[in-house]
Amino acid sequence: MLETIHTNNAPEPIGPYSQVIKAGDFIFPAGQLGVDPTTGKLIGDNIKEQTEQAIKNLSAVLETAGSSLQQVVKTTCYLSTMEHFQAFNEAYGEQFGGHKPARTCFAVQELPLKGLCEIEVVAVLKK
Repeated sequence: MLETIHTNNAPEPIGPYSQVIKAGDFIFPAGQLGVDPTTGKLIGDNIKEQTEQAIKNLSAVLETAGSSLQQVVKTTCYLSTMEHFQAFNEAYGEQFGGHKPARTCFAVQELPLKGLCEIEVVAVLKK
């Protein structure tokens, strides 16, 4: 059974999709940009700030769905340019702490709202 979940603590979707879908014990949040949930605008103009905000947004939707960053099993990270890779890695590592989910990271031509990164995850429910 699929369950659609929503929180006001993360940005509203900018298209026809849900913030997060729960399927059994798995949580599938939509990819998150470094967008302030209150203003709907990107935070800052650097990769560190946008990475931190994107992960805060993911944390908010995961918590609402009954999970957390520590329950993430896989991330897919999209960067506007691989020139941001080192700074992104540092900010990403700080946010996840000692937890190291499997990850794919690559550059794309462009991200929505001209964001510098977008992060999507797959997580499991807290037990």
